Amino acid sequence: MSSASLTTAGVVLLTVFTIAIGGFSLLAHIGRRLPGYLDNPVRRGLWRAGHAHAGVLVIFALVALLYVDQTDLSDGLKALVRTLMVAAPILMPLGFFLSVVRPGDTRPNKLIYLTGLGGVCLAVGTFTLGLGLL
Repeated sequence: MSSASLTTAGVVLLTVFTIAIGGFSLLAHIGRRLPGYLDNPVRRGLWRAGHAHAGVLVIFALVALLYVDQTDLSDGLKALVRTLMVAAPILMPLGFFLSVVRPGDTRPNKLIYLTGLGGVCLAVGTFTLGLGLL
């Protein structure tokens, strides 16, 4: 693995700490029966989706990084793929969480578009990586 991929993997691994904090936060909302979570199905659903997507996408990014250096892509495209693979597990969950940050929010705000941006990063990154491996 190249030093660039190892550094990127290190950044991805550091995000696991934030996922753990998010999980603790969700448990605190449930355990303390804090208003705005259990009584707000929109917020509860989006926060659960954000936490789940974060965990899955971090694992996916780490696996994808193992393949980046095996491609015939240019150094610039390899750097782009690394960046996109890190952006997806950050942007998508942020969109889920920040779109209903206030306990009374019953509809997502415009920050929900971060989830779509994260999805585009994921799609472009994986497509480019896949092409590079063919």
